[in-house]
Amino acid sequence: MGLPHERHLRPRLGVALACGLPVLALAMGGMVAPGLLHGIDPAFLAWVQFTLTTPVFLWAGAPLNRRWWRSIRERDPNMFTMTVTGTGAAYLYSAAATLAGDSFPAALRTAHGPPLYFEAVVFITAVVLLGQILEQRAHARTGEALEALLRLAPPIAHRVDLDGHEEDVPLAAVRVGELLRVRPGEHVPVDGRVVTGASDVDESMLTGEPLPVPRDVGDPVRAGTLNTTGSLLLRAERVGAETVLAQIIRLVTAAQESEAPIARLADRVTAWFIPAVLGLALATFAAWLAFGPAPRLPLALLNGVAVLIIACPCALGLATPVSIVTGIGRGARAGILVQDAAALEHLAGTTVLLLDKTGTLTTGRPRVAALLPAGPEWAPAELLRLAAAAEAPSEHPLARALVTAAGERGLALPVAQDFRAEPGHGVSALVEGRRVEVARAKGAVPPLPAEAAGATLVEVRVDGARAGCIALADTLKPSAAPAVRGLQALGWRLELVTGDRAEAAAPIAAALGLDAWHAGISPAGKQDLVRAWRARGARVTFAGDGLNDAPALAAADVGIAMGDGTDVALRSAGVVLLRGDLAGLVRAARLSRATLRNIRQNLFWAFAYNFAGLPLAAGVLYPWTGWLLHPMVASVAMSLSSITVVANALRLRHLRLDAPGEGAATFPRPPGSPAAP
Repeated sequence: MGLPHERHLRPRLGVALACGLPVLALAMGGMVAPGLLHGIDPAFLAWVQFTLTTPVFLWAGAPLNRRWWRSIRERDPNMFTMTVTGTGAAYLYSAAATLAGDSFPAALRTAHGPPLYFEAVVFITAVVLLGQILEQRAHARTGEALEALLRLAPPIAHRVDLDGHEEDVPLAAVRVGELLRVRPGEHVPVDGRVVTGASDVDESMLTGEPLPVPRDVGDPVRAGTLNTTGSLLLRAERVGAETVLAQIIRLVTAAQESEAPIARLADRVTAWFIPAVLGLALATFAAWLAFGPAPRLPLALLNGVAVLIIACPCALGLATPVSIVTGIGRGARAGILVQDAAALEHLAGTTVLLLDKTGTLTTGRPRVAALLPAGPEWAPAELLRLAAAAEAPSEHPLARALVTAAGERGLALPVAQDFRAEPGHGVSALVEGRRVEVARAKGAVPPLPAEAAGATLVEVRVDGARAGCIALADTLKPSAAPAVRGLQALGWRLELVTGDRAEAAAPIAAALGLDAWHAGISPAGKQDLVRAWRARGARVTFAGDGLNDAPALAAADVGIAMGDGTDVALRSAGVVLLRGDLAGLVRAARLSRATLRNIRQNLFWAFAYNFAGLPLAAGVLYPWTGWLLHPMVASVAMSLSSITVVANALRLRHLRLDAPGEGAATFPRPPGSPAAP
């Protein structure tokens, strides 16, 4: 049994904060402002703290207490074991000191009575509850991603009978072999094959190809893809759980469920620290009870409890979450949204980075890459002017690219008349009295310049004669090349993984100097590649922005999504680059390494205080010096450890993520970075 849902934890956190802040003020007010509480009866202050802390420990912390009991019953020590053992010891001791402080040995009392530790109880309980709420929100993204995937398939399909009559039916009622109508602007409901009609279908969710693909009679279409222009009649071939979209959903689900949880450093140490502390507390109690001076039982109890109190995991419990929260806040100011705190730890050890093409390295929008007139009688500008004028009434992405290019060159476009659009076959229009036709080039095409390698070609015909071709390509983001150099300086291996054609992938990989490239890769293939690298011992980060990247983002050690990507990609990733700029990944890597280093420093200080104070709390010096660790000293030591941890974590707020001179010296190559396969 885990913790309740976060909606049930939030009220408990509210109570912990509402009651805890006054307790902190009463406990620490005298240290911060001497004389602040002067003249107030210490017994009254103790009763106020006891009254406010009790609902925090018993009600707000009840889910933590149940997890503690479960860990004891199942003999599975974890952070809850140590946290509640410490808070429980502090609460019970402080409650006893409040109720019967006069019976405590004089050596363990001050002028104001026995020292109290209620502030540790409320503080630790609130911090742990906050951490659990944040963790649950990160896990909830899995369900949101799957819901977004499911929404791609329309709930209603337009079924067509043998007489041509259409009927709207629930998607679950569609059977293999039935005819379905898909209108312009609608998502395809099932996997099928076109029977009649032609259209351009946006398949970027599957392939990453930024341009809609022409689909004609006999061509396949996939569930979840978007029909852009023409009306299609298709025959269902795969429905329900058999569609490609359903397979993607299963891949994302399996990846999320099979991913091994991070064994945090604090948890690994806790596995032996808890039994050691409990054993030391019991040994202290037994030793004082057997060999201590009179009164033996009170001294045995108080020294045993002192061991538990000084080992109270306040600093240890803060070591990781305070650094993580501060690091997440620093990242947010730099456009790095960390959705899963564990991603910071994984990112620091990355050895292989797999990159999607469209929307990650490239803009995802076609642009004119080359103008190729058919002969000297056609000037490049004139070729573009006529083509853009004919395409101006169209909303097709290729048409928008032509019109944008003409505008960038300052070309005035005449008004097109008698505009005709044939879905899947291009457009035609009368421009200045001439019939201009623009369609995808077929058959022999002219050689392309290097900058247009892998581009899509459209052919322009004027009055039936070929005037030339225009190459449209998905262009690199301006930040792609410097970002790749910065990432390679980290010692990472970079590979391009895309569902696009090899002709489009190879030039991109060559221009950026990537270590390898993979083209025509399906969503399942991307996930398989991630798993293959992980099986070889690599720490894999995947960066993408599309629905087709969701399985790989979920399966990778760290998923990086572009902020302008699809909802599914954003919810499947652990880190989102809000600016859609891959250069943010360099900053994220620096942030992750600094955060992990900060956590290790915090853990060192947390344990240093414990290891120094535990022997003193157990009374090892008593036989030679007659000296016992005063509870007030234990309280100060515990406070200092927490202050040290918090102060160290807050240094991350001023971390320079764009420091000059970043390179191999700043980011040494991780040990064991894999070579090329």
